[in-house]
Amino acid sequence: MGDQVVLLGLGQGDDTGDDCDSCGTGCSADSARGGSDAASCGSGCGGNGEPPTPRAAVLACRDALRAGGAEVRLVEANSDAEIDTVLKETVLADGKLVVVGNDDGEARAVVRRLVRRCAPPPSKRPADLPADRTLPDLPPIGLLSLDRNGTDDLVARLGLPRDPAKVAAAVLAGRTARFDLLRTDGGSVTLHGALLGGADEDGRPVPWRAVVNVDDAVLSDGTDPLLLCTVVNAPGDSYTEVDGLPLVTAADPADGSVDVAVAVLRYVGKRWLGNRRARVEVRRAHGRAVAVTPTEDVPFVDDAVTGTLTRKRTWWVERGAWAVYR
Repeated sequence: MGDQVVLLGLGQGDDTGDDCDSCGTGCSADSARGGSDAASCGSGCGGNGEPPTPRAAVLACRDALRAGGAEVRLVEANSDAEIDTVLKETVLADGKLVVVGNDDGEARAVVRRLVRRCAPPPSKRPADLPADRTLPDLPPIGLLSLDRNGTDDLVARLGLPRDPAKVAAAVLAGRTARFDLLRTDGGSVTLHGALLGGADEDGRPVPWRAVVNVDDAVLSDGTDPLLLCTVVNAPGDSYTEVDGLPLVTAADPADGSVDVAVAVLRYVGKRWLGNRRARVEVRRAHGRAVAVTPTEDVPFVDDAVTGTLTRKRTWWVERGAWAVYR
């Protein structure tokens, strides 16, 4: 018997589940509905109440997997409960899973549920678990991006195959790579990074304040006006620069550390002399954990998922905790 593979797409539901800012998708139903070839698998909404049709990339990946001897199902999940059911039937059993997505929030939603299923409570921590980890190695998943031309998504950042046939080949061969995972005290995960800070209607950054700590280093004590804060696991264009200055310059998604930068608004010169002007100062650090405590609500984008940070948020590194087919 060949590999048992599920191509999983996330639908749009009515309830965001137990961690709304990290789900990356709407959630509503209570049980997984499974998988004939009529499932949408990431194709979006169908018209006139009919099931949506699979996209060409999904069908190409399915056909390549079947040509390699795998048994393939297409499944759509519309809630955390449905994702949990698919995980139980695939990577937590003897099967393989490929997550189909338009953006990185869908992969994040699946990994978040996988962490929930695999992380032991502190009272039952295994004796052989490394000291810098709170969960065991997660089983690998595949990622099939529906964006053919993506240059700054998770697939691009991690150097993963984008072609459906190459994704299928990696799954069939069992070729995997392990990467660091950022967990948060909000019960979520971050795969490549978060960007904190907002802009006005003209696109200009709006200053805000927060205490930002990376391990024992203080990047901001809460009195500095910040323009941006980046928390980065895997490098990408969206974390590159501000006002011509580089932010995070050398993030490595497998080095066991998180890279953090803040862009601080500074003024030089004297107002009464008429030579006062603004400049941007960038402060950087890397370590195992970062905490951001805002003094006001701050918008953010985390793995393509938008939200508002209203209280302290801590990220910490789980070295080599998750894996993808590559």
